[in-house]
Amino acid sequence: MNATTAEQASAPVTGDALRSVLLAGERPSRPGPVLTSLTFGWRALLKIKHVPEQLVDVTMFPIMFTLMFTYLFGGALAGSTQEYLQFLLPGILVQANVMITMNTGITLNTDIQKGVFDRFRSLPVWRPSPLVGALLGDVMRYSIGSAIVITLGLVLGFRPEGGAVGVVLSVALLLVFSFCLSWLWTMLSLILRTPNSVAGVSMMVMFPLTFVSNIFVDPKTMPAWMQAVVEVNPISHLATVVRGLMDGSVPAGEIGWVLVSSVLLVAVFGPITMVLYRNKK
Repeated sequence: MNATTAEQASAPVTGDALRSVLLAGERPSRPGPVLTSLTFGWRALLKIKHVPEQLVDVTMFPIMFTLMFTYLFGGALAGSTQEYLQFLLPGILVQANVMITMNTGITLNTDIQKGVFDRFRSLPVWRPSPLVGALLGDVMRYSIGSAIVITLGLVLGFRPEGGAVGVVLSVALLLVFSFCLSWLWTMLSLILRTPNSVAGVSMMVMFPLTFVSNIFVDPKTMPAWMQAVVEVNPISHLATVVRGLMDGSVPAGEIGWVLVSSVLLVAVFGPITMVLYRNKK
């Protein structure tokens, strides 16, 4: 390095010089909402790759519930385990997916506590992208859970009369509902202060919804007042649709009810979530 080069290197950088460097090339276009959401969705999938333990609730719990309820209660409730499995498995599929959605709020709250979302909010991207991307990444978790439950059911003897088409349609509808329900836990993750509190409140909401439903037993065996509760439970309607599609029938009214409730979940909790996210300090 000669004296001239050393002198140029030590010279202060002026504003004009810096501006000329920054404006030398064409500025890249700002990414759109779809691209940024998919990018954050890919981040969620990478987290699964590097922390595979978070798939425990997706894999082990559905297997445990299916085996326990089939072989512990199947004979008492339906007379045989095979007959009960035909009734139970669509319900277990519903329960596994809606319970998995709680992890969305826990994961987001963890990111918030670590300060990751403060960085996300400073990026020049569509504001809801980090939230939508996280929810899209969780759709993969729901798909894994559904595949495990259906595979286990087929091994145990479950035979859907609706065939592959009925199974695919029921899983697709279930993924839509699970995605929309996740907005509730996203809202809670922005209100509550710790991941443990998010998990506790989520459990308090989901346990009554899943157990006071038609997932495990026919509501006709329940008291009249509980039947009324079960009939207005959105999880019961979802389980009825999944059973119907897998059995080969198409309960159009029930499908419409599930789709309307999915839209309402996003319409109610989506805007609240975004207000909380924008004002989060």
